[in-house]
Amino acid sequence: MNYMPKLDRRSFVVGSTAAGLSLGFHIPFPDEARAQATASEVNAWVVVHPDETVTIRVARSEMGQGTLTGLCQMVAEELECEWSKVKYEFPTPGQNVARKRVWGDFFTAGSRGIRTSEQIVRKGGAAARMMLIAAAANEWKVPAAECTAANGVITHTPSGRKTTFGKVAAAASKIDPPADIKLKDPKDWKIIGKGVRRLDTPDKVTGKAIYGIDVRLPGMLSAAIKAAPVFGAKLKSFDAAKVASMRGVKKVVPVEDNAVAVIADTWWNAKTALEALPVAWEASPNDKVSSASIADFLKAGLDAEQAFVGNQAGDVKAALAKAAKKVEAVYGYPYQHHVTMEPQNATVLYTPEKCEVWSSVQDGEQGLAATSEACGLPVAKCEFHKTFLGGGFGRRSTSVDYVRQAVLIAKEMPGTPVKLLWTREEDMTHGWYHPITQCKMTAGFDDKNSLTALHIRISGQSILASVAPGRMQNGMDPATFQGFVKGGAETAFGYDVPNLLIDHAMRNPHVPAGFWRGVNINQNAIYIESFMDELAKEAGVDPLEFRRKLMGPYPKHLAVLNAVAEKAGWGKPAPQGVYRGLAQMMAFGSYVAACAEVSVDGNKVKIHRIVGATDPGYAVNPAQIERQIAGSFVYGLTGLFYGECTVKDGAIEQTNFDSYDMMRIA
Repeated sequence: MNYMPKLDRRSFVVGSTAAGLSLGFHIPFPDEARAQATASEVNAWVVVHPDETVTIRVARSEMGQGTLTGLCQMVAEELECEWSKVKYEFPTPGQNVARKRVWGDFFTAGSRGIRTSEQIVRKGGAAARMMLIAAAANEWKVPAAECTAANGVITHTPSGRKTTFGKVAAAASKIDPPADIKLKDPKDWKIIGKGVRRLDTPDKVTGKAIYGIDVRLPGMLSAAIKAAPVFGAKLKSFDAAKVASMRGVKKVVPVEDNAVAVIADTWWNAKTALEALPVAWEASPNDKVSSASIADFLKAGLDAEQAFVGNQAGDVKAALAKAAKKVEAVYGYPYQHHVTMEPQNATVLYTPEKCEVWSSVQDGEQGLAATSEACGLPVAKCEFHKTFLGGGFGRRSTSVDYVRQAVLIAKEMPGTPVKLLWTREEDMTHGWYHPITQCKMTAGFDDKNSLTALHIRISGQSILASVAPGRMQNGMDPATFQGFVKGGAETAFGYDVPNLLIDHAMRNPHVPAGFWRGVNINQNAIYIESFMDELAKEAGVDPLEFRRKLMGPYPKHLAVLNAVAEKAGWGKPAPQGVYRGLAQMMAFGSYVAACAEVSVDGNKVKIHRIVGATDPGYAVNPAQIERQIAGSFVYGLTGLFYGECTVKDGAIEQTNFDSYDMMRIA
């Protein structure tokens, strides 16, 4: 079965009496216990059961993106097991620390879940296969080189003898892991590259899947929290006596210096009491900040003398000075919110000897570190149980503020499990938002209408300044230039302009920025591709042809652009009243392009069709990639039409779905 903490009362009683507070481990019922007792861990990645079921351990988080299935495909490919018998489980970061980080890192963001795991997970599967074959060969007293594995069956080729993984797994688990591991040639792949069905879908459809919000522990209390509405403001006072006698209330506690929480027997009672709690906040310099004042702040950066240079070629200033024609445009991109369907939450059981947390995070190791820091216990006395995520999009990657809050609250009730659940309003107004930026684009043409100079000045927020200042490079945020970088394997700029300058005048308002899906790729793609259309119009050249002339040194950028143009029928007349536009970008190691067909009727915009293309390198699961692209269209359109977050009196104005709509899947 798929591992998730089954924390019913029976499990709790057995676990707590037999092994102290062993809440992190599922204590199975007798039949299941017998089955698990005979299962054999071949290595950290692979557990084989007597019924030939194979459990594959996955360190990365699953938040709907399909990484879980893709990683299992890669292990299964090298293992040569029967795919229909594959199950999965999530190891904990505490186990990872205890086993010298055998699973590598748990970080699941930046489109890295699959591509940065490839070597370690494939080697895990290959090593397990070699150990299983060696066990069979030892039993038969034949050379392992004479044996092969396929679909969970090991065959001695000369004699035709066969055995199964389940029969030799116990012996295999006692064999030393191989030092020299050879991976399969991609031409021999049978599972990688196939659009297999996702492993997590059945449990999600039937409701068996456990998200952080679903965790229930015996005797658990619930907490609701309210933080200062203005970022940077502090908690001044609250009157706990006013709500102490309300139904179910156990305690009212300050959380750090900017929030207050109510702990009660149910979450509704906690929320109700919190709404009735008199709270005062200290005045803040940010109280009068508005979207307009932030816009003015950023606008000043468009012409500032000081800026961090991210990409440079030639002499832009001189080229623009002698240009036969100059074109200029200014764009802007607003704050946007992640709006994860599952609000931020964490369940904590704290004692002076141990602290355990159950929560939805994109990096279990970061969750474990935050737990240790907040509770004051060493990592060895903490554990973090990662559940499924009801959406991540970057919100649950570098920002686990809710975990820290939950631990601090649970410390007020030692020995009692406490679940902190944010309201939707708390979630909407206390996020880590897509950074707000403006961009001034200036281009120069020569007398032959050739583009000779391009200056891209970004003014606005740095994500790293908010979430990871240690990753800044001499004060510069390199992530700001995603899609604008000179070469490289991640986010390279795809146009060849002889005189180029791309720089960033950093302007950080008080609203914190965070990673939001494509992050800086989002606005940078809009800026450059919108401007390319304007330049093509100015030059009197077809937008596709204008781009092609600049993309000679970038064949992969060009290939995806050509693919969408061909599939969309670019060059053929669009239907009456329908207009086409296209764009391309390199993002996180993949080359992407799209062509949209749009019509406008007054204030009504209709998207008739979007054709997309991507070159992601190896496609582990093409069906999942297709779903990802379709999902990105829906999410991108949401950002375009509904996604702006605005600021009034220092606070985010959008508080729930009545003021922050989402694009429907239809």
